[in-house]
Amino acid sequence: MNQPEAPLERADCGLSWHNSFASLGPAFHTPLQPTPLPNPYWVGTSTGLAEELGLNPDWLHSNAALHALSGNTPLHGSTPLASVYSGHQFGVWAGQLGDGRAILLGEVETPTGPMEIQLKGSGLTPYSRMGDGRAVLRSSIREFLVSEAMQALGIPTTRALALIGSPLRVRRETMETTAVVTRAAPSFVRFGHFEHFAAAGNHDALRQLADHVIARHYPECRAGAALGNPYADFLRAVSERTAALVAQWQAVGFCHGVLNTDNMSILGLTIDYGPFQFLDAYVPNHVCNHSDHRGRYAFDRQPNVVYWNLFCLGQALQPLIGEPARVVEALDSYKQVFPRALMARMRAKLGLPAPLADESVVMDGILRLLADNAVDTTIFWRRISHAVAAGDFEPVRDLFADRAAFDQWLLSYSELLAQTDRALAANLMLKTNPAYVLRNYLAEQAIRQANTGDFSEIDRLQMLLAHPFDERPGDEAYALPPPDWASHLSISCSS
Repeated sequence: MNQPEAPLERADCGLSWHNSFASLGPAFHTPLQPTPLPNPYWVGTSTGLAEELGLNPDWLHSNAALHALSGNTPLHGSTPLASVYSGHQFGVWAGQLGDGRAILLGEVETPTGPMEIQLKGSGLTPYSRMGDGRAVLRSSIREFLVSEAMQALGIPTTRALALIGSPLRVRRETMETTAVVTRAAPSFVRFGHFEHFAAAGNHDALRQLADHVIARHYPECRAGAALGNPYADFLRAVSERTAALVAQWQAVGFCHGVLNTDNMSILGLTIDYGPFQFLDAYVPNHVCNHSDHRGRYAFDRQPNVVYWNLFCLGQALQPLIGEPARVVEALDSYKQVFPRALMARMRAKLGLPAPLADESVVMDGILRLLADNAVDTTIFWRRISHAVAAGDFEPVRDLFADRAAFDQWLLSYSELLAQTDRALAANLMLKTNPAYVLRNYLAEQAIRQANTGDFSEIDRLQMLLAHPFDERPGDEAYALPPPDWASHLSISCSS
């Protein structure tokens, strides 16, 4: 693909930059420019996110944007840096980590508030350890697509503004071409940022970081009115946001794959998409990460693992909170919020607008049936949504090998449905249970086409996943069960 010459001047995207994280000081980051990406080319852009950021879509598709977002040209007003953090990986303290292949350009003012802009795959940093600082096209396509897909599903997430490829090759399992994803989020601060300063005994920096995050993102905690301490209130608020997030993951069948503490957002966002997967068959102990040999991050273990990660955050904040009992009290909010949030999500999936007696029995019953019969997760929930609307459950019944067990469950479910308005129930279900999710095989098909220089499948998936609850004529194939070859796909941490 022929590419225009890189512009020589500093690019101006027209956004107003306010780089608050950079003002924290040298203990928190290292200033550096991205490493230029040779012969960059466009793979995809998110016009919707550009509009939300207040960014001119014409600029986003320009030559200047191509080189600015590939790291080749500095953006006027930005102050690029890589931040330092630490963390637990697979349950083991890993020590210092940091932005090994990501560079934060800065923070921009948008119509909905400040957003940080980051380039992922933009070259070596002081925290790259043994890595090369690059991201490969394969994993970048997956992150680009799923970031905006999760947003459309209503699940808190980092966002993806642009995806730029390059013929530059690096080695993973094989030699692969590279790419840069432009990511956006109100903050990229992770649990590991707090663990880093706590582990170093640098309580002044720990307090400075906590005060920064509270002031910008949790101002309601500054007075410490609820638990008598602003840092305890902060931990409780993070616990509650995170609990609500995990409830959404479990309800939609999303497996993160690598829930290390350095991959946990302090804002309760889904962050660092690597070996993620939406469940195909409902297998509660499914492990989507080929590198997770012990199944630590299996789908049904995610709620407990996330609580363990919050406990690590609580330990890091204890020097600021004081008494361990206050830490425990703040963390207990997770145990209260998660089951309530999950129950509310499951209630909506079943079309129940308000709590009803015996609802938990019906919910537990269908999850056991789905697991026992290895029923496709997304297809079941979409079909039962239509079944409630049409009054015909035969297409749902066809999904189960044990039809007698399904019929027995359906009797109990019908008793609950009889207590609510059928049309309202169906409408709620059709707005809750998506027709389309980014299955692994769909991403793989887009990746294979992209490797030939054809990005049309990325564009099509992007449009489809932007409206996951709207069934579109001609796109029926995207809502079918995965083909047999998809069972052989292997997704690892390098993905």
